[in-house]
Amino acid sequence: MSGTAAATGSASCRFAHYFVVCGLDAETGLEPDDGAGILVIQTPLQQSKLFDGTAFFVCESFDQSPIRRSFKSKVLVHYPENTDRNPFRKDAVNMLCMPRGLYFRTQADRLDHQFHSFSIASDDGTRSYGFVHTFYEEVTSPQIITAMQTLYQMHQVERHSLEESDAESLARVSGCLTCAGSFDPARDTLYVSKALCLLTPLPFLQASRQFLSQLHQAVTSHTAPPLPLESYIHNILYEVPLPPPGRSLRFHGVQGPIMCQRPGPSELPLGEYPLGEAFSLLGADNMVQLLTCTLLETQVLLYSQDYQRLMTVAEGITTLLFPFQWQHIYVPIVSAPLHHLLDAPVPFVMGIQRREGAQRSSLHLPHEANLCFVDIDNHCVEAPEDLPVFPDQTELIQELSEVLLRFGVPPQGGVITKPTTSTTSPRMSSLVLEDLMEDRRNGNLGGEELAVLERLQALAQRCGGGKMSDGAKTLGHELEEEEEELKAAKLNIQLREVLAGRFAAMFGRYDEFVIHSALDLDSWLSNREGTFSFDKGSFLSVQPTAHLRFLSRFLETSMFSSFVDGKVISRWADREPLQQLFDNRLEKERLYDTDKDSYNCRYRKCTTLFESAQATERRLMKADHTAIHPHLLDMRIGQGRHQPGYFPKLQADVLAQGQNTNKWSSRVTASRRTDPKRSAMTDHSGGDNEHRQKHTFAKKNLHQSKLLDPSPQAVTQTQREFVDGLLSECRLKTKRMLMERMGKESVEFGQGEANITGLQENTLIHGLCDLLERTWGHGLQLKQGKSALWSHLLHYQAAQGKTDTPTECPGSNASEQRTFDDGTQLLKGSLIQDMRFIQNMSECLSEVGQARAWIHLALEKKMLSHHLKELLTNQELLRQLYKSHAFLLCEEEREQFLFHLLSLNTVDYLCFTRVFTSISIPYRVVIIPMKKLSIAMATVDPWVCVSGELGDSGVRQIPKNTQEIFFQCKNLGRLSTLQLGQENSGLLAKCLIDCVMVYNEITGHTYKFPCGRWLGKGVGDGSLERVLIGQLVSPGGEEDAGRWTGTPPELSSPSQSVRIVLGSLGIQEDVREAANNLVKHFHKLEQERGNLTVLLCGEGGLVLSLEKFLLHGFKSNRLFQRNVFVWDFIEKAVVSMETADQMGDLHGSTLTKGPPCDSLCHYVNAINASPRNIGKEGKFQLFVCLGIRDRLLSQWLPPLAECPLTGRTYEEGALLRNRPAVHSLCRILHTLNEFTITLETALVKGVDL
Repeated sequence: MSGTAAATGSASCRFAHYFVVCGLDAETGLEPDDGAGILVIQTPLQQSKLFDGTAFFVCESFDQSPIRRSFKSKVLVHYPENTDRNPFRKDAVNMLCMPRGLYFRTQADRLDHQFHSFSIASDDGTRSYGFVHTFYEEVTSPQIITAMQTLYQMHQVERHSLEESDAESLARVSGCLTCAGSFDPARDTLYVSKALCLLTPLPFLQASRQFLSQLHQAVTSHTAPPLPLESYIHNILYEVPLPPPGRSLRFHGVQGPIMCQRPGPSELPLGEYPLGEAFSLLGADNMVQLLTCTLLETQVLLYSQDYQRLMTVAEGITTLLFPFQWQHIYVPIVSAPLHHLLDAPVPFVMGIQRREGAQRSSLHLPHEANLCFVDIDNHCVEAPEDLPVFPDQTELIQELSEVLLRFGVPPQGGVITKPTTSTTSPRMSSLVLEDLMEDRRNGNLGGEELAVLERLQALAQRCGGGKMSDGAKTLGHELEEEEEELKAAKLNIQLREVLAGRFAAMFGRYDEFVIHSALDLDSWLSNREGTFSFDKGSFLSVQPTAHLRFLSRFLETSMFSSFVDGKVISRWADREPLQQLFDNRLEKERLYDTDKDSYNCRYRKCTTLFESAQATERRLMKADHTAIHPHLLDMRIGQGRHQPGYFPKLQADVLAQGQNTNKWSSRVTASRRTDPKRSAMTDHSGGDNEHRQKHTFAKKNLHQSKLLDPSPQAVTQTQREFVDGLLSECRLKTKRMLMERMGKESVEFGQGEANITGLQENTLIHGLCDLLERTWGHGLQLKQGKSALWSHLLHYQAAQGKTDTPTECPGSNASEQRTFDDGTQLLKGSLIQDMRFIQNMSECLSEVGQARAWIHLALEKKMLSHHLKELLTNQELLRQLYKSHAFLLCEEEREQFLFHLLSLNTVDYLCFTRVFTSISIPYRVVIIPMKKLSIAMATVDPWVCVSGELGDSGVRQIPKNTQEIFFQCKNLGRLSTLQLGQENSGLLAKCLIDCVMVYNEITGHTYKFPCGRWLGKGVGDGSLERVLIGQLVSPGGEEDAGRWTGTPPELSSPSQSVRIVLGSLGIQEDVREAANNLVKHFHKLEQERGNLTVLLCGEGGLVLSLEKFLLHGFKSNRLFQRNVFVWDFIEKAVVSMETADQMGDLHGSTLTKGPPCDSLCHYVNAINASPRNIGKEGKFQLFVCLGIRDRLLSQWLPPLAECPLTGRTYEEGALLRNRPAVHSLCRILHTLNEFTITLETALVKGVDL
């Protein structure tokens, strides 16, 4: 049932906030447009004063005709003067209504009217929308006509006065009046642009466009409208309410009814900007790429000749973000006075107009390293380097394409769409026809009535003849137009539902990972920076591997952080509408979702496309409410007269405020009257809003209201806020990186120190690279290439080259050189030398890639802060490259910035080593013998083979009589093992090795491979080759860093007293801990796993714990308590089994011959037959590793425990003779059988099993 609604109260419930007229103020005259740089004529002039220099001020030359140049516009009128909570921002509205300023035309030019819209953000994050109808109106002011004539004459003089006198030039003017852009007041009619604007709280695009278009058609019509224009403007400002959620509203424009609708609480928010047009311009592939850039909060710059296209793409992409919201600068239309915003060192979505004939290369942008440039007119998107792929991108594009094809929109894009300039209903020549049309809109007419209505309209058209306006259409045309509007609305909903479905699938159980740690909101706000509100690691661990690169970066964005914060705050306040809608949808899906493993399910298409569009279709087909009709106002006699072609001077007293005393305003439906229940809800939410506003202002430090203020004071304040924001972001990022590192377990499994590896490390460092690029791009005025930081480095390198005095790093010997076999010389330490290495890398890197490589290298070397400080010491270069407001010229903030970066030196990174895997790295290996026996090195002929995550160096022979070797090979990654051996097998060729040190000459990393064993025959275990486990040594922390990851010390045979002290419980706990570390290793993300060799063979590893287990209770009758080895027992046990099997003597033992015994004997014999002389310890290590790899180790222990030899070799209390202990150990080892274990080549070389 249709009702009647009025909105005479607060502006917050009105359809529109303001009505604005912008254009030429004849009283102040012509003023220069800052963006165009033209002259000004401020007062009426006399011909005799034209050239005396006092009447106008020349800013640039007159090389362009004034008919082709722009002038400043003014807000001529706006109603009302102000509204509650939404003050009128005059300069901002004027700039956005006419971004290019005023333009003049003559009757020889095209005088098409145009439509565009804009958005204005307030400090609390809310937006209001402006809809602008621009048309040309004839100039009637003699002073303006005279001024334009004068300007045109001066333009002609400028063209012809290079070598001629002014008099001769003026004589030529009359002969050039017919050229393009000419103006002769005696012959030409002068027109100037004027804009009508409607400001609304919600994006009612179609309704606002129709209202303004009808208003303009009434102005241009030869017949006067039924009522003065003030009546229609007053009606939409004060008497047309916002449609209630889930309802539609019909109100009346000058020429017919207009429909608008508003989604309900369970539907996606209002979004009328045509996504179909955005997809047809860019294509589905580019739109998904643009969406990815927006979600990852890159800087997005839109570029088009058409302002409305800028808004269409900007609004379209932000509506697709649901349930997330853009948190940064959002200015889809950046006019010339606001071009300083392009210097913003923060994420943004902005749009600039393409000047006619302009090329992409002509744009000099300070930030391009992380910029997404969208050339709408040329249908292309330039995304930043290394952009992750959106999850299930191929399937998503396919689903979007299917939706587009159903509506006849080509998914490949590149289609030029011309928005209609007239979208009004036909003007009715009879009130009867108008009422019938309204009945048809409301669905009150059947098929016969519709046929009669069409005949009546055709009759009216024939009878009316030429009296009908040019814009009149037949009913069929109107039906077609309405069908197109409905089709666009349905397409919008379905495209948005597809993306909403994807986010629901990706974050369907996000609430399970939200961390609620605070007791109240105030304590949460006070500790916000030091609190983790979302368990990112656990969330990523259950995601598909292909999604991790995108998700890991998205979890670090402000929009996701704000989304999680909203969830946390919902404990103390009502949820935000978008979040509540998303949560309700997730709860509904869980009720019908039977797939328990929802994280790894295959791509599922949206199943609610048609259902979601039905509600919108129903509202558009039949109005739920009807607003009060426009009516006569209490106007003075003679006001509101119609003058065709001219927008009238509106009567201010009737538009300044709503008239609440007339009979129409009293017609308010019961649904809009004060409702106690609604009042209670409003009062209840007041406290919640207070909480939310406190949180909103706590997280936003940028005043959105100042962004659109071009005054010098506002620009200075904005740049100051940018500087403060960069410093704050640096503090938060470095703190986040440190907290993430320190928050890890003190012993990261498989690593020597707490360490962020793989995915998380790359994500955090990518964010740091982006911050540095934005910081170096702020205030930049001279740049080479796309990277601001690399450009500065190149300028610094050139400046240093001129002085021929390279700067040395304090504490490093820059003159130290290393020469390799290929003749390469390596200079260590300085900023310039690191640059040269990056420039000489074999990988073809762009400027952005080189800058990132340099940052990675400096961070890994713990030299980032030092290098940047050195870079900034050249003050002359800084002043040459940067504007005065640049961050790098703010000395105090710059020092704090470097101090925060210095804090990153407290942790170790391997970011360069792990990212640039294919480059060649120089290494230095040094063998360090025991000091007392260092002379023994002369008797051996050692060799080494270094292995890491990415490969091994191959065997490198160390020259005789030396203890070190330099070589260059492909990047080995983080080093893990080192094979150390010697060729000389003589009895005198032996030495006691303390450790081996390996130095990465590029990153400065040092790896220590402890040994503490003899190398040679007849000593120790007789090994001529050892596999050593390495540890990364932190600078200055050689003793502490990675103390448990190295090669384990040699185990001695415990004495009787020691055997009593060594409790079996401690040994069993060590075994459980070693196995548990392996289990946790395989349950981590592949990118986050440590080194498996360390877990197996390092101190605290499985090999050492099993060795302790088998040595417990071991009898030793050797003289002088020489070392005993577990391998001796295993060898004898295998011989005993084989001998007993041959003799058939297995009585007296519970051992039964079977596959476990066969495989045990086979593996031990194969290890003994290996050509490698790895000693007894090495053989036992290989025995354990092969048994774990082939899932046999748990089967071998029972035969060893039940072997008759065991009783003679071990004491009664030994663990191996304790059946429950052996059974428990077998169960522990059996749990490892579910994992696939791949051993390093260094461990299994020479054994073919």
